Amino acid sequence: MNINKPKLQAISTGKYLRLSPNKVRRVLDQIRGKKCNEALLILEFMHYRPCKTIKKILQSAMHNATKNYEQEKNKLIISETFANLGPQLKRFQPRAQGRAFPIHKPTCHITIKVQEL
Repeated sequence: MNINKPKLQAISTGKYLRLSPNKVRRVLDQIRGKKCNEALLILEFMHYRPCKTIKKILQSAMHNATKNYEQEKNKLIISETFANLGPQLKRFQPRAQGRAFPIHKPTCHITIKVQEL
């Protein structure tokens, strides 16, 4: 009898990060579907600001997989990545003739899921 067991996914999330979700997605698209060790190398040498934060979240997901689900670190792949929009910080900048100009500072929530091959 062949019973298909669902593959366990380890999840790690970073919330309320002061990064633009569009700029984060640009980096996440590069590492989605890759092996975790390869993705860490890619993040190490990319020059975008979100790379440092994404690298920390990926390392956390890898650690969750090894500790909680006893999966091998070398066999992990990134199964799912996404960046959702968080709350916006709303600020005002003074302009000419007593006017105020609104500034929206975006935040995002990054989620990375890893699983064993």
